[in-house]
Amino acid sequence: MDTSTTLADLQALVERFVAERDWAKFHSPKNLSTAITVEAAELMELFTWQTETESVESVAGAQRQPASDELADILIFAMAFANQNKIDLATAIRDKLARNREKYPVETFKGRV
Repeated sequence: MDTSTTLADLQALVERFVAERDWAKFHSPKNLSTAITVEAAELMELFTWQTETESVESVAGAQRQPASDELADILIFAMAFANQNKIDLATAIRDKLARNREKYPVETFKGRV
């Protein structure tokens, strides 16, 4: 586990990658949100028709690298979205978790979905 890389470090890597290719002009909210959805679908596709148990076994085995790649794609596009739209991801995540704590209190939702 990488404990020294920050979210800001990763966002800077994504920003540099995009800038080197002059791709920012294609990074509208619509295009980036679509790309996130496509990559999420590709992650889901890895486990199509598998049972819950099979999916756990699959990601621990043969599908580990493909799942890792698709998850990275999702996060890269999410960071590109944040970069392009000046969204502070750390603040957004903290704020969303705070709202979720209120919406889903532990005493009511622990062990339930």
